[in-house]
Order: sequence, then structure tokens, then C-alpha cells
Amino acid sequence: MRFTSAAVATLVTLSLPSCCLARAGWLPSSSSSSKSAPTNQILPPHGGAARVLGQNIKETKSMDAAEPVGASPIDESRDKPLMADLEHLSEILSKIVEGDDSRAHNLYEEFRTLGMERSQDIDDVKPLAQMVAKAKDLTADEALGVTRTFSIMLNLVNSAEVTHRFRNLRKFTNEMDNDAGPLPNVEDSVAGTIKAILTAGDATPEQIYKQLLQQKVEIVLTAHPTQVQRKSLLRKYAEVTETLAYLERPDLNTFERSQARQRLERVVSSIWGADEIRRTKPRVQQEAAGGLAILESVLWEAVPEYLRKLDNQCQLALGKKLPIDVSPINFASWIGGDRDGNPNVTPDVTREVVLQQRLRAARLLIRDLNALFADLALSKKFSPELMELAASVKESPHKRELYRRVIGHLIQRLVKTAREYEAELTRMKVSAVSSGNVLPENSFVVEGWQNVEPLYDVEELMQPLKVVHDSLVQSGFDLVANGLLVDIIRRLAVFGMSLVRLDIREESTRHTMALDAITRHLGIGSYKEWTEEARLSWLTSELSSKRPLLRFDNIDEYVNFDSTVITTLKTFEMASQIRSADLGAYVISQAQTASDVLAVMLLQKQFGMTSSKGNMMRVVPLFETLDDLVNAPSVLETLFSIPLYVGAVKGRQEVMVGYSDSAKDAGRLAACWAQYNSQEKMAKCAALHNIELTFFHGKGGTVGRGGNPSVYRAIMSHPPGTINGRFRVTEQGEMITQNFGANFIAQRTLDTYTSAVCREAFTRHVEPSAEWRNRMAKISDMSCADYRYLVREEPRFVPYFRQATPELELGSLNIGSRPAKRKPKGGIESLRAIPWTFAWAQTRAHLSAWLGVSAGLQYQDEAELNELRAMYKQWPWFRENVDLIAMILSKSDFSIQKNYDEQLVEQNNKSLLALGEEVRNKLVQTREAVLDVTESVSFGGSHSAFMRASTQIRHPYVDPVNVIQAELLKRLRKMEGKVKELTEEEQKEYRTLQDALILSINAIAQGMRNSG
Repeated sequence: MRFTSAAVATLVTLSLPSCCLARAGWLPSSSSSSKSAPTNQILPPHGGAARVLGQNIKETKSMDAAEPVGASPIDESRDKPLMADLEHLSEILSKIVEGDDSRAHNLYEEFRTLGMERSQDIDDVKPLAQMVAKAKDLTADEALGVTRTFSIMLNLVNSAEVTHRFRNLRKFTNEMDNDAGPLPNVEDSVAGTIKAILTAGDATPEQIYKQLLQQKVEIVLTAHPTQVQRKSLLRKYAEVTETLAYLERPDLNTFERSQARQRLERVVSSIWGADEIRRTKPRVQQEAAGGLAILESVLWEAVPEYLRKLDNQCQLALGKKLPIDVSPINFASWIGGDRDGNPNVTPDVTREVVLQQRLRAARLLIRDLNALFADLALSKKFSPELMELAASVKESPHKRELYRRVIGHLIQRLVKTAREYEAELTRMKVSAVSSGNVLPENSFVVEGWQNVEPLYDVEELMQPLKVVHDSLVQSGFDLVANGLLVDIIRRLAVFGMSLVRLDIREESTRHTMALDAITRHLGIGSYKEWTEEARLSWLTSELSSKRPLLRFDNIDEYVNFDSTVITTLKTFEMASQIRSADLGAYVISQAQTASDVLAVMLLQKQFGMTSSKGNMMRVVPLFETLDDLVNAPSVLETLFSIPLYVGAVKGRQEVMVGYSDSAKDAGRLAACWAQYNSQEKMAKCAALHNIELTFFHGKGGTVGRGGNPSVYRAIMSHPPGTINGRFRVTEQGEMITQNFGANFIAQRTLDTYTSAVCREAFTRHVEPSAEWRNRMAKISDMSCADYRYLVREEPRFVPYFRQATPELELGSLNIGSRPAKRKPKGGIESLRAIPWTFAWAQTRAHLSAWLGVSAGLQYQDEAELNELRAMYKQWPWFRENVDLIAMILSKSDFSIQKNYDEQLVEQNNKSLLALGEEVRNKLVQTREAVLDVTESVSFGGSHSAFMRASTQIRHPYVDPVNVIQAELLKRLRKMEGKVKELTEEEQKEYRTLQDALILSINAIAQGMRNSG
């Protein structure tokens, strides 16, 4: 690609209004490259012709209805209810703030007016300049008040948009087909997917049904520092969403509508009165409780409701019912088990988290069984199996009501179980109710629990419940059988006896250090210094041996082992003492070799966890850097060539692909291509050795960390042969709330995952040609070189990054228990991918998502440009990545980012200021490159759907906060060097500015949505 120097110079020297590029996403014709697309070719929302999802699939219009927001500007007819909701919420907030802090209210209105002016006239630079000037005059208290108001309003905007998304979805579905079934008749729903597959003749009803029964999606909840909201406030915003949805009901009378509006006012008032700021970092246990809160308050109800709808949809479309104990969706968690770089996750913490999970599950099941007990007051028509089961209950007052006899006994056993967990937590000096909401104590009022056996395993509860269900069906009580009882059985199938299985993650060098300490203790040398061949030879020999390496009756007795080795060994000891049903995968971060995998197997064996005993955790290597992804297929080949290993894994292997760290290591395009190639080669390797391979996708919420706001298209664009009905993925930080924060949102998310994996199974993927592969290899090399030069080799970059972004201040946010860096004294390379991405998102530069793209998409002549355009049109994987980059570019704001430089970068350091200009030049070049490839003068790709109406809705609120944040950072940095010398009044001002900064970070995160 060729960029005219005049074009870049014009854009930079005029400080181009961000609206021209960041918002509308277009470039003036005078700035177009000599190779740019025709200026009269403006693409519709999905880039012109129907979007190709596979050789046999093209996207339909129904995908538009399923997006959080549409891709077009505000439509007065369609979006009138959204604007009405926003107006109503704004009036409520404005009235509350005016009554409590009139100065904050007035400043909010003034800044918002300037934000509106900036959004309405894309060429007017005055509103931004006025905001900058006004921010300079704010007192600390004024900055806090106005920022707080904007923060709350942006959260309310999010709540209103969620409601509007489902309003549009219902409207679209009703207009299409009222008899389609309980699930929305859109493409990324099971209803639409089944219809599309059958219509295309890609599969028979029996094949689709079989696929739904055997496929498995596992969503892994993780506690990453992107969720900036406090849990109590998340519940309040969820209540706003639910109340807005309730007000949609046409059957509400005047009183009911008035009560709902008053409820909104109460909730917003309580939000204004709350402290939005975490004053201390959350403990790991608190993070775990937050993750479990979603399971308890939302998913416990949403999952069986969704499965009931899925069952009904299968009956309507496929003519068959789903088995009552089958679910295509499961959940796992890292919260409390992820110890990679987090010293706060100790073995005792993990043990406590598992106990709390089991206690919560027992309490929820007790509540459900109490309700079922009340339903089953039946005294006749029992199956022989039920009568035999009831007879096995020795003591019960229910002689004739046999269902109650059985259910009552199960309640007694669960109460005994819960009491044991409470006692164990007490022995650990932990309150059984210390980590979140619990059921009332009177839920445990049941006689005889002391005289029964506790109930630990799923099958112990599942089997009698199925007997009860079968008896009810055989006796003609089908409706009773398929009510609450089926919901409980389905909950048990999904959540088990511990709500989620807990993964353990640790960094590979910790295992190396542990084995090195052991080999030195045994006098056989230094494991750490052995070659890979020597390690493999010793590991396989020890794995074959029946004797343990050492006797670990008391690990602390090995005084020659350092503390990290002791902790690692105690982690395995702890895992061996936990029921295997409570644990999921053992994930090895920074995995590089086959010995890294065998090392974990040997450490498990040391503590009695083996494949033959059925209690070995599956060992999952995580490949996360560019080099590791390239080498991953050879690692698997080595493992699959070891008979002992293949026998231990029983023909199944899971591999985790790291998206965020690989992108931070090599840039977006190079990382994506490495992930594609690596997965493709690993899948072929597994097939050759007859191993069932499951990929675990470690994605963040942002594009820069591998995130994709459209789950359906993301799954459909994966490399061929890499899903095969098995999809494991992380949900991180704020994305947990966005995707599962309310019942109807959670059901929609579950439906999308289920439909995508089903549809992918019958898709004939587009295989890239040799020419396309060669082209992608060049794109990868050029983009990686460009990215790494700036981040790794440019000496000005680190000082610029630290000055121009709030990276150093993010630690004050108290958002996560984990440190921001793996190594406290390290530089950019040791900074976690999350704060790296978060910092750039705050300044609206989003550099981590697009840096290197313009270099990668360069072309020398018309033939190369045409090849890129053909790849975009015909290859779903390539198009998806380009569209995601286009979406993040539409969020970037040239002028806002430049203001951070003007306020924060040393103005006498011409070198750093010049680097800022170079970064913005690269941003302009990246925009031009994307427009060239997509043949558009507008960022009209599918993912711009997430930016519809931002000019009118979001940016008038976000822009002022960005301006205020830059001013806050400038003041705080001036005070930081002399905090101890400040007067009492100045220290108070300093603390107030800190609070305002935290709220500004929160506000921008909400405005950007997928910010971390």
C-alpha cells in the first residue's frame, strides 16, 4: 500500500477531528491512498453481498436482529423506544443529582452539551477545546461529582441498550414467524440454525438431533481485572435492565406502570448514594463469590429455562425430545484455582473456594427439593422401582406419600452434607457465610439429618430423582414429572454438586523448580539443567514405576526446599484431597515442551492422582506466545508418540490456545495467523494418532485480547476441523456480566453458543488456497516486524506508553486480586495482556488491537490489492479478523488520544511528542488499509453494529470523561512526588482526585463496553 505524505501530513497537522475517522469511520477523498477504493462505493452493514460463513452458508438478514445494536444510524421508528428509555433514565438521574449536588449537575449538563455538539458537527473542533479548557478549571470535588454522574449514566445507557436489543429481537421474530417455537427464529439461534440446515439439505433431522446430544460447550469463568464494577452495583444495574423489560409488557395497568417507574427511581437513587469505588483489593474468595453470584442469581434459573425451550424446539423441528439429563452447555471456573502469577491463590484458598462452592450447591438443591417436596403430595400410583426405593428409607413419617418419603430423605442427606461443609470451613477458621449470599438458616430446619449419610456424588442424587420421574410418567402424572423435577435434574446435570468444576493453572517453571528440588534431594542431578531428551526419559521411567519419588507425610519437613517448591507440592497435595468431580483441567501456562506436560502428570502421581485410579486431572498445555504456538504441533507429536502418555489420556487431549498473550507478543494479525496454523496442524496430528482433541480458547473481552463480540461468527470462522462439536472458552471480567448478567441475556448467550457449534458441525469450511496462505505468511511477518519494532526496539516507546496512558495508575483501581505484572520489576514484556490492552482502551487509541495491521496489509500493485479483496470476500476467517479490526478502529478517537499527549507527555521532550505523532500516523494508515481491503469509504463491516448511534448515544458521555481523565492524571502526577509534603487540605484534594480518576476509568470502560 502507498500512503501519500500529503494525506498523512494533512490529517496530522490539522489534528483531524476524530469524528471524521473514529466515529463515521471515513476518510476525506483528499486523503485517500492512490490505491484506495472507489469513493462512491459505500457498503451496507455487512460489507455488500451476503457474508460468506462457509462454502455452503451465507449470512442472512436475521443476524442483524440478533446484534446488540444495529449497524445503521438511529432509525426514528425502530429506536424510538430506546431513545425514550434513555430520556427517562437521564431525567431520573438528573433530578437526583440536582437535588444532592447542584454544581455537579450543572457541570454534567455543560459537558454533555459540548459532547453533543461535538457528535453533531464532525468538523467542529471547538467543543473539544472548550471541554479541555473547562476541565482545567474544575476543583477536585467538582471533578469527582461530574465524573461520577457520567459514570452512572453510561451504565444506564448499557442497561437500556440491552433491553432494546431484546426488544428488537422479539419484534423481528414475531414478524417472521409466530409458530417457529420458543427460541428466536434468527440465524444465531438454534431455531434459525435448524431451519437453515434443513432448508439447505446439509443434514437430516436425525443428524442434527444427534449432534445436539453429543456436542459440548464449556464456559470457563475467570476473574480478570476488567470487571471494574462492584458486585452490589452490578445487581442494581441488572435490576434497571429487568425493570425496563418489565415496562415493555402491554398488559400493565396504570398503577403497575407507576410502581415500576418508581422502582427505577429507587434503584438509580441507591446507585447515586452508593460508593462505586473498591477501597481495597478483593480477596480471591470474594472474586470467587462474585463468579458464583452469577451462577446462583441468574444461571441457576436461566439454564433449565433455556433447556426447556431447547427441548421444545427439538420437538417442534426435529420430532424428538431431549433426554432430561443432557445438556450441551456446562460451566467451569478459574476463580480460586488460577495461581499463575497470583501469590494470593494458596492451596488453602483453593480448598476453601471448593468447599464454599459445594456448600452453595447443597443449599440451592435443598431449596429446590423443599419446593419439590411440597409438589409431590401424591399417595397412589407408584412404579415398582419407586416403591423399592421408598422402602429403603428406614425412618420417615410419610407412609403413604412415597414421593415425599424419598425426597425428604434426600433433603436430610443434603442437610447433613451442608453441615459437614460448614464444620470443615469452621475448622479452617472461615465463616460459612463469609463469601456472599446464602439461603436463610430456616431452610435447614429438617428433622433426622443427624442420622443419615451425607450425599457427595451427583449420581447419588441423580439416580433417585430419575426413579421418581419415571414413576410419575408411568403413573400418568407427566405434567408433574416434567415440571420442577426436570429442572432439578437438568441443574444437576449442568452444575453437579459443586456448581462448577475448578481448573488449576500454574506456570511451567514452577513444576520444573519442584522436580529440580526433588532430583537434587535424591542426588541424581539437576532436572532443570537436563536436556529435553533426558527429562523425557526420566519422566517416562518414573511414570512407569509403582514407587513414589519421595514420601511426603509432611512436606514442610523438607527444609532444603524453598518456599515456592513447598507451595507447588502442597498444591498437588491439596488437589489429591479434593473430590475429582470438583476439579477440571490442570492448565500449564507458558508450556513449551512435552516434558512440561509429563512433569505435571508425575507430580500428580506422586500424590496418588493417576489415570488408573480415575482421579488424575487432565493436563492441558497452554501455548501463548508466537514461538510456542509455532512449536505446539511438534510438542503434541512427541506426546502422542509416547505409549504411556496415550494410554493415560485415554484417547483424549485438551490444548489451550492463548489469544491475549500471543497478540501482545506479536501483534493482532501475526498472532491470529499463528493460532490458525497451530490449531490446524495440531488437529491433523491428533487425527493421525486417533486422539480426540479439544481446543480451549483463552480469549479476553477485547479484540486486542482475542475477543469477538459476535460468538456465532467467531465460532463459524475457526479453522476447519478444530471444533468438531467441542468448544471450551473463557468468559472474563465484565464479559461475564454482559453475557450472563440477567436471565434473558444468559439464555440468549447459551442459545448462541449452542447454535454456533451445531451449525459449524455441518459447515463445509472455506479452505485457504496456497496463494492465500503465502499471502497470510507475508502479512504475518510484516505486521509482526512492525509491531515488535515499536514495542520492543523503539527506545522511546516505554516512556511514551507510561506517560500517555493511565497504565501506572491502573493498580489503584482494586479490580483484581492478581498483580498486574508477572514480575514486579519487569517492563512491557512482563506486563499482563489485560492492563496492556486496558491502558490503550482508556485513551481511545486501542493501539494493542491494530498496531502492525497497516504494514501487514500493504500492497505493491493492483494484483496484490485484488488478492486481499478476494480473501476478504471469500474467506470467512480473514474477513472476520479484518472486520474486528475495523470495529476497533471505529472506536478509536484521533483527537481524544492526542489530547492525552498534550496533557501528559513532557512538552519539552520533542522526541516523545514525535512518537505520539508517529503512532497517530500509523492509526491513519491502518484505517486507510482496512478501507482499501474492504472496498469501502465507511467502516461498515458487520462489527460496526456495536457502534450504531454511538455518536448520538455514547460519545457525548465518554468524550468529556476522557478529557477530564487526562486533566486528573496531569494533576495527580504533579502531586505524586511530594505526597508526604502535602498539607492536610492538599492530601484531601489528592484523595479526591484519585477517586475521580478511578470513576473516570470505570466510566470509559463502560462506554467502550469490551475494554479489557
